Amino acid sequence: MKKAISILLMFIAFLIIYFLQVNFFTWFNIAGVMPNLFVVLILVIGLFAGKYAGISTGVVAGLFLDIFISKKIGVTAITLGLVGFIGALLDKNFSKDSRITLVLMVTILTVLYEILNYAINAIIFSYSLELVDFFIKLAIETLFNILITIIIYPLIQKCGYALEEKFKETKILTRYF
Repeated sequence: MKKAISILLMFIAFLIIYFLQVNFFTWFNIAGVMPNLFVVLILVIGLFAGKYAGISTGVVAGLFLDIFISKKIGVTAITLGLVGFIGALLDKNFSKDSRITLVLMVTILTVLYEILNYAINAIIFSYSLELVDFFIKLAIETLFNILITIIIYPLIQKCGYALEEKFKETKILTRYF
């Protein structure tokens, strides 16, 4: 029951971020570039809830985004699923208690997500490569994600540890000899 409530809250967080992306950040952008809060959400889920929750949430959120926004289906699902998987791997190797570590994770995964998304779309749809414009937009989006991560870090910590409590239950069995 607790996991079902957590999944419902993750879905509500997805909807809030979706409406922020579609409505709020279309007005408040930098040079026409908006942050990608879905990368932050999936990273947090992968970090705190584990590999399976990160991958499945990334794939499902990516499919929803592909259906609602994109012309192609599957590219965003694959890349967000990869973000969730890498988030779970980073949980084992790095501390999620540090703001700087989380900001570095968001930075690396934002860059990786956008490069993979751009490369896959360029291969599938034969885009002409405009690398200068891409890297300018990538830098702005990464800075935007960093700024938002720094601002909402206390919320990330609080929600993340609540997720970790529900999804990563440690079952310690003590034996008496």
